[in-house]
Amino acid sequence: MSRIERRNQKRSHLIGRLKIIAFSCLLIIFLGFIGYAAIVFGGRFVVDDDKFLLDATTTIETEEGQIIGRLYNENRKLTTLGDIPEHVRQAFIAIEDRRFYGHAGVDFRSVFRAVYKDILAMAKVEGASTITQQLAKNLFLTNDKTWLRKTKEVMAAVYLEQTLSKDKILELYLNEIYFGHGVYGIATAAEYYFSKNIKDLTVDEGAMLAGMAKAPNGYSPINHPEKAKSRRNTVLHAMEATGVLTSKQLATEEEKPLGLEVNKWNPSPWTASYVDYVMKEAASKHDMSLEELKRGGYRITVNMDNHVQEKAYEQFKNADYFPGNTEGVEGAFMMMDHGTGKVVSVIGGRDFQLGDLNRATVARQPGSTMKPLAVYGPAMMENEKYQPYTLIPDQKIDYDGYTAENYDNEYTGAVSIYEAIVHSKNAPAVWLLNEIGISTGKAYLDNMNLSVEDDGLAIALGGLSKGVTPAKLMESYSSFATNGNMVESHSIERIVQNGQTLFKANPEMKEVFTPQVAWNMTEMLEETVASGTASSGNYSKALAGKTGSTQHPQVEGQTKDAWFAGYTPQYVMTLWMGYDTSDKAHFLTGGSEYPTRLVKSILTEVDKEQALTETFAKPEAVSALPKPIQLPEIKNVQVSYQFGSLPFGKGKLTWQGSNDERAIYRIYREKEGIDERIGEVEGKREFVIDNALFHSKSYYIVPYNPLTKTEGKRSESVKLSW
Repeated sequence: MSRIERRNQKRSHLIGRLKIIAFSCLLIIFLGFIGYAAIVFGGRFVVDDDKFLLDATTTIETEEGQIIGRLYNENRKLTTLGDIPEHVRQAFIAIEDRRFYGHAGVDFRSVFRAVYKDILAMAKVEGASTITQQLAKNLFLTNDKTWLRKTKEVMAAVYLEQTLSKDKILELYLNEIYFGHGVYGIATAAEYYFSKNIKDLTVDEGAMLAGMAKAPNGYSPINHPEKAKSRRNTVLHAMEATGVLTSKQLATEEEKPLGLEVNKWNPSPWTASYVDYVMKEAASKHDMSLEELKRGGYRITVNMDNHVQEKAYEQFKNADYFPGNTEGVEGAFMMMDHGTGKVVSVIGGRDFQLGDLNRATVARQPGSTMKPLAVYGPAMMENEKYQPYTLIPDQKIDYDGYTAENYDNEYTGAVSIYEAIVHSKNAPAVWLLNEIGISTGKAYLDNMNLSVEDDGLAIALGGLSKGVTPAKLMESYSSFATNGNMVESHSIERIVQNGQTLFKANPEMKEVFTPQVAWNMTEMLEETVASGTASSGNYSKALAGKTGSTQHPQVEGQTKDAWFAGYTPQYVMTLWMGYDTSDKAHFLTGGSEYPTRLVKSILTEVDKEQALTETFAKPEAVSALPKPIQLPEIKNVQVSYQFGSLPFGKGKLTWQGSNDERAIYRIYREKEGIDERIGEVEGKREFVIDNALFHSKSYYIVPYNPLTKTEGKRSESVKLSW
C-alpha cells in the first residue's frame, strides 16, 4: 500500500470516527431532549392544579375584631410575597436552597453529591431537594424515600419552573410549609410564635422560622428552645455566608434570645353555640359547606355581643332554672336587635360544645306563644270589631269534636281580648281563630316566615305537628316590637375572602301588622309580664312577653315544653326548655314560669353593664291603650235624706268602690217590672237623689266598665225611708 493510500485510509478512519462521535453527540442531545421533554410532559401528570389553592383558615370574629371561632383542615393564614420581609425570604433561601434563583427546579450539583453518598451507603441517605422540589413533594407527593417518588418530584419541580415564576413558587412554599404545633404557613407562624403580623418579623425571628423548615417538631422553640436557638444561629451564619448579613450583624443577631410570645388561641366556652349557629347560617343562606369553610380562608364578621352571650351562658349554668324529674333538662336561648335583625346571642344548650345538638335550631311545640301571632294580631288587623277590650266568649265549646279547655278549667262566660291574652285563656283564643278563619291566621304566619302545615283550630294553642324553632319564633315577635314590621334575623354581617367582600348584610323590614295593632299588643304583653302569666321573676325595666307550655303526651298533668317569647325596647328574645327526648321517664316538673324567670335574670345581668331602656316609647302616630279597669265589689252602701231648699228634699247614696277614677257607677231604683236607672257617676262614690221626699224606695249600685262596655256585680239594695 502506497503512502498516499495509507494517508487516505487514516483520513477515512478519522472521518468515520468523527462521524460516530458527532452522531453519538447528536443522539445524546436528542435523547437528552427527549428525556427533558418526558420530564416536562410527565410533570403535567404529577401536578394537580387544584392543590395550588392552599387550604386556609376561616375566622369567625365580632365587629370589635375578637376571634370567636376558627375553622380549618390546616391552620393557615395566606399571605403574599410582598408582605413577607426581604430578610425573611433570604433566610429560607440561604438555608434551604442558595441557588434558588439560578436553577431550573433541580440543583444538579447537589443531586450528584447526594447520589454519590447514596451509592456509598447503598441506600437513600441524603436529599438534594430545592425549594421547588420541596414544594412539589409537599403539594403532590408523599414523604417516602424511593427513587420513583424522587423521579416524580423532579418531574413536578421542572414542570413548576416552566409554568410559574420564581416568586410565585417561593410564595407558595412559604405559605404551604408546616411549622409545628398545628401551624401552617409563614404568616400563621409569625402570629403563633411571636404574636406579630408577618410584616413585622425581625431578622432573628425570621431566621428561627426558617430553621424550623427542616424539622418543625425537632426544632420547636417551645419544646426544644436550645436546639431551636442553635438552628437559628446556623441559619444566620448561612445568611452571612451568602452576603445577606455582615459579620457585625451576624454577631448581633446570634446573641439575641428567642424572644417567643406564643399566641395560643383558646376560645371562650360560651361562644361555641354562636359559632355553630354561624356555620349553619353559612350553609343555609350562603350555600357554604363546612368543608368549604375549612378550606376557603374566609373572614366572617358576626353580630355576637360578647357581654350578652357570656351572661346568658352563665345563667344557663344555674340548675335552679331547669325543673325536671331527672337530670338532662335542656334549654335554648336566642336574642336579637329587633331594629336591625342582628343576632346578639345564641345558646344551643346548657353545656354546648361544637358538634352537639344546637337546640336553637330545633323545632318544638310553641304552646300559647302562638296566640298573639296566629289569632289576636290577625283578628285586630282583619276586623275593627276585634279590639283589645272587645268581649269574646270564654266558654267550653265543642268544634266538631275539638274542645279547648282553659288551663285552670274555669270560665267566665265572656272576657276581653286584653284579659284573654294577659291570663292566657285557651277557650277564647280557639273561638276567635274559628271566627276569623284558620286560613287567615295561617296567612299571617306565612308572612312572618312561620308557615305551618296544620289546618286545625289547635294552631291557636301552638298544637303543631312540626313545631317552630326559637329562631323563627324570635323573628315573629319582632313584628310587635318594631311598629308592626318584621326583620329577618342574621348572625353573619360580612363575608370577606382575600380582601374582597362577598356578602354584606342588608336586611329589609316587612310589614306584618299596623303600628296601632303592634302597639296594642305591646301594651297587652307588657301587662302580661307585670301581672299575668309572665309575672314570675324580677326585672325592673321595660319588657313585654308571652309564655307558652305544652302538656306532656305520656305523663298526665306534666309539662313537655316551656317557653318565654318577648322583647324590650331594643331586643327580642325567645327561651325554650325541656328534654331532648320526651318519654315517660323525662318530663318537666315546672311550667313556663321557669323560662320567664331565666330570661328576666339574663336581662338583669346584662343591664348591670349595659343599661337597658326603662320604658317603651309610644310612637306618635298611634293611640295609647288604656289600662284595664277592674270593676270593684261595691260595699257599705248607705242612703239618707238630705234636705235642701224647701219644699223639696233630696236623698244621698254613698258606697265603697274602686280607687280607679275611670270606673263608672250606675244607680238603679227598684220598681215593678224593670228597675229604673236614675243616673250614673264617673270616679265618684256618691250620688244625690232628687225629689226623694216622701218617697220610700230601694236603690242599688252597679259598676260599669266603659272599656269593655260591661256591668259588674250589683250591690246590695238599700231603702230610703223615714
